[in-house]
Amino acid sequence: MPPVLPTPSIPDTLYLLDYFGLAVFAISGALLAAERRQTLVTFLFFAVVTGVGGGTLRDLLIGAPVFWVHQNITLGICLAAGLAVWLTARHHWNERALLWFDALGLAAYSTYGASKALGHGVAPIPAFAMGVLTACAGGIIRDVLAGEPSILMRPEIYVTAAALSSALFVALTVVGLPALPAAAVAFVAAFALRGLAIARGLKLPGYTAR
Repeated sequence: MPPVLPTPSIPDTLYLLDYFGLAVFAISGALLAAERRQTLVTFLFFAVVTGVGGGTLRDLLIGAPVFWVHQNITLGICLAAGLAVWLTARHHWNERALLWFDALGLAAYSTYGASKALGHGVAPIPAFAMGVLTACAGGIIRDVLAGEPSILMRPEIYVTAAALSSALFVALTVVGLPALPAAAVAFVAAFALRGLAIARGLKLPGYTAR
């Protein structure tokens, strides 16, 4: 019989990480609509889909209540983010704003996704996968709906940063580090790696047949 690992509860402070990730991912979705000069309805739709997409899949897979269905604040944050981008003059958003907001959301959601999975009794390796899924699925859905090449099909460092954050949080938690410092380490590591990829153009090597 496999050993029973502790299932840490989610500290209240980490829920703020969830809301932060939700907001910046929603902004990234609205920014993509802004780049395409879409209508307000499209702004709001992309903000919602990008914000809740990954977390919805995570909750369905771990058997948790879908996080945005039984409360108003989640969709409220997404709609407010979309409206804020719509009302803001275009010159306030530089051409790389989408990348940096997406990087913040990636770091926050990969950390929180792993935390929530562990808190619901998911084993460490599946919890790691849930962190990656939480961080990446919303952006993938956004890109597919916009006709953009999916991040999975580009060599830039993206999923790798989410995997780093999720793996660090799970590993540090399993060895006994409290959730808050583990989350801080995981968030900073993911954002630093993704930030370096954006600033320096870092990419993973592609497959070459031999």
